[in-house]
Amino acid sequence: MRVIGIVAEYNPFHRGHEYLIAKAREMVHDPRAIVMPVISGPFTQRGTPAVLPAQVRARQALRCGANVVLELPFTFACAPSSRFAYGAVSTLLATGVVTDIAFGVDTDDTDALRKLSAEDFENNPRYAAVLRAGLSDGLSFAAARASAICSEYGEEYKNLLSAPNSILALEYLTALHKLDSSGRINVIMIKRAGDPYSASSIPSDSSFASATAIRRQMIKTLAPEYRCSAAATALCGLLPDKSLAVMLAAMSSDEYRTPDLGAYFRDCLLRLSAINQGGFNADSYAYMGDGLAGYLSNFTEALRPGDLPADDYGAEVFEKTVATRHFTLTRIERALTSLAAGQSAEMLCAKDASYIRVLGFDREGRYCLKIMRRNAALPIISNPSDALELYSSSPVLKSMFSLDMRAASLYWEMSGKDFLHEWELPPVML
Repeated sequence: MRVIGIVAEYNPFHRGHEYLIAKAREMVHDPRAIVMPVISGPFTQRGTPAVLPAQVRARQALRCGANVVLELPFTFACAPSSRFAYGAVSTLLATGVVTDIAFGVDTDDTDALRKLSAEDFENNPRYAAVLRAGLSDGLSFAAARASAICSEYGEEYKNLLSAPNSILALEYLTALHKLDSSGRINVIMIKRAGDPYSASSIPSDSSFASATAIRRQMIKTLAPEYRCSAAATALCGLLPDKSLAVMLAAMSSDEYRTPDLGAYFRDCLLRLSAINQGGFNADSYAYMGDGLAGYLSNFTEALRPGDLPADDYGAEVFEKTVATRHFTLTRIERALTSLAAGQSAEMLCAKDASYIRVLGFDREGRYCLKIMRRNAALPIISNPSDALELYSSSPVLKSMFSLDMRAASLYWEMSGKDFLHEWELPPVML
């Protein structure tokens, strides 16, 4: 049985994701291969709330070709690319059934990516120094890492590492190099189709619009006026029909509301102010060190009416205002979300997931799960209550899963749901 692992956010599930699933099956010459994505939960890697709940995104994936969907714990999902990739790859390998891992790339030169992944970046002081300098100069992690690699290993890698997908691909390969030294896992790299990853507009002739453009379209359309008809009109043709149908059905049953990102980050700033005024140390939260907590406190105190307008649904005004040369936007948003969810800096010492959470499965996936339960290296959690039985035997698992539940509570409150709503949700079954 071939089981293809995929690392994704599906925020939301679009045509490019559907293409990757179909192409991965084609490349292993098995149309019945099991596809097992591991996806972010309520919050994304950059620290923003997902536009759809994890359960809805899992249902979209299952309707469009996936068989089993797992959830990546919050501490790895809302993290820099290296931690995100390592946590996801280690989770897939811990299932004991994954035979292949597939991901998208922005280049045809996959051999160069494989060659780079074998380099020992972590123990190269010259590389580390250039990376730190780039981050201090305000570069994104992807740009700073590309600069450091070119400086240490050659300028020929400059074009290769100019796109986020290639940076993530390098992280996946690096994680596999550490976790699968025997080379048991078959790696499938699929050339990205359609618009660039970060394209913010939707060309009229695009059949593969970028996730960034789709999210902006969703927030622009749905945050001010939450109606199924508006969503159907705005997103028709951008998502697979089945994916759009799942989304509209969830909307009509009041399963969620599209998050107001501007309001969310204003609330995060207020939480930070309350912590500081209460005499607590905000630096103890993940990613808040290096003076970021103090900077954000000063930023909040300097705000005046109208600086962050109430109709900033996509947080565009906030994002243009808050970032500095020293503190990148992703660092700030990740830190604010970690603070709101209560993730301590100590949690970042956890290098591997402590459990495998199943978000959903279909008929073929059910059979795969039976085999997985016999072979998995970690406990498998289907219903959130399953974790309670494991708390006493593993303090790390308890801390990690409790953090997941706090993050989910934070997310559901934005949809007007009870903060304990996540505890009531069984896995999606098709």
